[in-house]
Amino acid sequence: MSAKETSDIARPLASARRPWLVRAGIIAFLGLAIAVVWMSNYYLSDRFTESVRTRAGIRQALYAGTVVSELQRNSVVPLLLSRDPTLIRALEGGDFTNTSQRLISYVEEIGAASLVLLNRDGRVVAATDRARLGENRMNDQFFVQAQRTPDTVFTLNPQEPNAYNFIFSRRIREDNRFLGVIVVEVDLARIVERWRGTGEALMVLNSEGTIILSTEPRWRGRTEEEALAVSDPPSAIQRALDATGAWGFGTEGPYFLDDDTLRLESRIPFRGWRLVSFTAYSSVRERVNGVLALEIMGFALILAGGFYWMSRRARMQSRVLLRESAELRRLNDRLQREIAERQRVEKTLEEAEQSLQQSQKLAALGEMSAAVSHELNQPLAAMKTYLAGAKLLLQRRRPDEALSSFQRIDDLIERMGAITRQLKSYARKGSQAFEPVDLREALHAALAMMEPQLRQMTVEINQTLPRRPVMVLADRLRLEQVIINLLRNALDAMRDEPRRELDLLIAEGEEAVLTVRDNGRGIEDLDALFEPFYTTKAPGDGVGLGLAISSGIVADLGGRLTARNGETRGAVFQLRLPIYGEGTEAAE
Repeated sequence: MSAKETSDIARPLASARRPWLVRAGIIAFLGLAIAVVWMSNYYLSDRFTESVRTRAGIRQALYAGTVVSELQRNSVVPLLLSRDPTLIRALEGGDFTNTSQRLISYVEEIGAASLVLLNRDGRVVAATDRARLGENRMNDQFFVQAQRTPDTVFTLNPQEPNAYNFIFSRRIREDNRFLGVIVVEVDLARIVERWRGTGEALMVLNSEGTIILSTEPRWRGRTEEEALAVSDPPSAIQRALDATGAWGFGTEGPYFLDDDTLRLESRIPFRGWRLVSFTAYSSVRERVNGVLALEIMGFALILAGGFYWMSRRARMQSRVLLRESAELRRLNDRLQREIAERQRVEKTLEEAEQSLQQSQKLAALGEMSAAVSHELNQPLAAMKTYLAGAKLLLQRRRPDEALSSFQRIDDLIERMGAITRQLKSYARKGSQAFEPVDLREALHAALAMMEPQLRQMTVEINQTLPRRPVMVLADRLRLEQVIINLLRNALDAMRDEPRRELDLLIAEGEEAVLTVRDNGRGIEDLDALFEPFYTTKAPGDGVGLGLAISSGIVADLGGRLTARNGETRGAVFQLRLPIYGEGTEAAE
């Protein structure tokens, strides 16, 4: 018997066995589907129930963090306002004409409920709510406690004991003289409003066990036992849950590991407060049935797809072969076109590379020239001012004072030499000139350098500086150069303003932060601000290298320079540097 005849006999036998194999495969598939659905039912029931408990614990931690964040954010405000020179001068002089307006400008940026300023007699002399002016709060707890301690005092609002208002107060002193008290009222009602949409009943208890915040208004001022005893515990909790959102409550069935309501308690790291939440288990049965329905649908689609695939298998194979041959022809044509294109490109590659090298040389030369011109303009302007002053002093026969001006000109010449050396070695920066520098002294030196421009433009400068040194590891000359650039940009931005205000703030924490805030026109393109040659000035007023160079210098010092627009108008620049200490190193 030949091989062809053997093959012809084998084909009918294989065709006869194929229906039995298909039936066996279908039965095995259905058995697998039933087993998967059965096991998924029990697994998902337990998993979804535990998931409700886990998510409730995570949300409770977020709720507690929200309360602490809101309180901590407002607790630092009295400290800053107690050092406000404007408020101190108003309390000393008794002139409160513009004080309320200043507090109103602060309250929008701070986000507090209200700000109140009291004099030493406990009388309200300035407030964001002008209707409260003249009130006498001498006997209130927040005023009495603020006089006795130098720290910020936290109390409840005595006028609204059932509201969500809390008070931070701090005394204001100048030369060991008690001047008054600054009061910041915090309204936590917006936190409670956000809780009302979470689907949980929440309450915050103080160290004495009294409820001070809750999603159920009737619970406030009571203990937890008294609050739940207002009506039957399930009804009280269910009413609070219904007020926060639609939840499946009290679902019956063997799909829960615990009671229908989950109670969780955690501590809030603020004066012994505690957060208690009641969470109702959602309808686990509905969620399980939804997943099982998807599984059954998936198995049905797989089975239908198998039948469809078997019926069209032969035709699909022929179509695949036709598509592959057509694809190969298209790939061959495209490859030939790419080869021809590469050959044309290679002919002009050498010429393009030579042109690119020449362009790079010209660009580097132009950038260096612009940088030298930009950095020397400020010392040259100052030298011109000092030289004119010295000439006038010599004419008036005051040589000693003229000699002082000549000494300043000599210092500026030395500074110009240092600037040219810095720009010359810009590509090989190092830390050989780094030394401990007081950020306050660097700011004072920069202000002295900018003194002629500040006097000419009539700028109101508000400085908030720490009393103790703020030490950083830096090159003093390059740090002053950065501060001068920031001050000069602020003056340029305020050039057309009728009233020019410049706020300078130095804060010390994990980093040393210098903030320069102006009331100019703001920044249009923050993304391109620190790019070389980007400028918003008129042609001839600037080349756009000051901030680019300043950003590079700050990066060399291991810090960063950021910018943003103010809440109302103007620009805010922040210079952040690591605090100097043992083991501190600047970034290369």
